[in-house]
Order: sequence, then structure tokens, then C-alpha cells
Amino acid sequence: MSFFEEKNPEMDRYLETHASSESEILRKLRRETYQKTTQPHMISGYQQGRLLTIISQMLQPKSILEIGTFTGYATLCLASGLAKDGKITTLDVNEDLAYLPKKYFESSEYASQIDFKLQDAKEYLKETDKFFDLIFVDADKENYAEYFRLIKPHTKSGTVILFDNVLWYGKVLEENPKLKSTLSIQELNDLAAKDEDFENLILPLRDGVNFLRRK
Repeated sequence: MSFFEEKNPEMDRYLETHASSESEILRKLRRETYQKTTQPHMISGYQQGRLLTIISQMLQPKSILEIGTFTGYATLCLASGLAKDGKITTLDVNEDLAYLPKKYFESSEYASQIDFKLQDAKEYLKETDKFFDLIFVDADKENYAEYFRLIKPHTKSGTVILFDNVLWYGKVLEENPKLKSTLSIQELNDLAAKDEDFENLILPLRDGVNFLRRK
């Protein structure tokens, strides 16, 4: 849920009605996510989907990595900007829900460009030798700092990384957080700001997106 969605729903509706329209496949996927999952709020929101789409279309990446597929909404947004010979690798560990993103990936125009893996992202990053042009992380928050460390060796000059939920509903302001997830997000935000190999900015979109670019 976004800040405006919770605190000022009228502003949230204004933001949505003044953004480019959603594609039919994304509308159907969003609707089915709310009908068939127990935590539909985990889906990348409409506004965030627009951000991912525009960034991907600007970069026209050949290689995208997504950590945390959920139902595949963000995957399809990211895939829309792929180069003609590009690929997106999307990772998740939820076998029970895998049928839903698979259905939409197979029916999309990007079916041949999406590589959906049921695999732990930490294991994948330790095993792969690939470099990525664009990386989006929206997964287990308690591993965010570790993901940053494991991702860095797979980046190059110009690589863009996006971490979702980095404001964590305001919990990042806690001085002595009890949750491991809060501590990890705080650590990630500190690492991103201090790493001289990257430029970064936290966008206050929905629950916060840490936007990094490798120099």
C-alpha cells in the first residue's frame, strides 16, 4: 500500500488517473491476484508498474534480473522494454503460486523472453556468472542487505538496480527496530548511500523505491 493510498486516497486516485493506462493483460493479472491470493497487496502497484515500464523502455536492456516474482505483474512491466534479443530472469520460491505467473507469462507477447525459475535468489547469484543491465528486488526484506552484496558483482557501468519497500511503512525511522527485516532495509539504504560505485535516490513512490545506478 502506498502512503497516499492510506493517508490520502483522493490523491492516490488522482495520481493513477493521471498516468498512462494499464494494458489489458496487466488489468486481468491484477484482478486475478486480488481474487486468488491471500496477500494481494504484495503485487507491484499500478503506479510502480508504470515506473518499471518506463525505466525498462528507456534502458532497452538485454538482461534483466527480478528477485521476487509473486504473480508476475512487475515481470511483465519490466519485459515490455527488453531489447529484441533480451531476456528477463525472474526468481521466486513459492511453488504453490507458480501456476499464476506461468499462465500470464505464457499468454503474453514476451513468453519467449521470460525465464521463470523456482530458485533461491542467493543461491542463483552465487552460481551465475551473468551481468545484468536492470535488476529489480522485491522479495524477503530480511535479506535485502545480503542481496545488495551478492548483486554488486553482477553489475557493470550503467546497471540500474531498484529495491522496493525501502521505507517499510515508515519503520526505517525506528532507532532500535525489533524486526530483522527493518534492520536489513536500514542497512541496505545505508550501503546504497555510502557505496561510491553507485549513485542512488530513494523515490517516495508507494512504500519507497531505492533507485541505484552503477557509475
